[in-house]
Amino acid sequence: MHLSDFVLLLNALWFGGAFIQFSIAQGNTLKILLPREERSNPIAPTLAASVAFLGGMNLPIGLLSFYLLAARPAFFQPVEAQLALFLFFAACHFSQFIYNVPVLMRGGRVGVAYWPVLKGPMLRIFVIDAALFAANLGVALLLVSSS
Repeated sequence: MHLSDFVLLLNALWFGGAFIQFSIAQGNTLKILLPREERSNPIAPTLAASVAFLGGMNLPIGLLSFYLLAARPAFFQPVEAQLALFLFFAACHFSQFIYNVPVLMRGGRVGVAYWPVLKGPMLRIFVIDAALFAANLGVALLLVSSS
């Protein structure tokens, strides 16, 4: 298995998992986002339902990764196409990673606001998105250097 195939597989698994987390397991996501004492707040069900769009955005990215890996379509063969798509995947991970940096710099959960970036599921999300950003960018850089 080539490094690019492995990274595509990781993309598919990660974005597919994000779809499940945000669109199917909304109640679990609420437990990550809200402290226990705020879960009875009348706005909590609205927040839980509103995260479904995050899963909706992650699903097509995961499906695209899986499709590129499994079907190896002709349009993905040129280096330029691979470069564009790995940069796209890197940007997807970067956008999900970078928005946690200000939360981290504020110290994570502040009262009932934000979420704990340095512990639990949010730490895993933070680290994995950073690692997959680097992996996709690394594949892109390898493509540039080999062409």
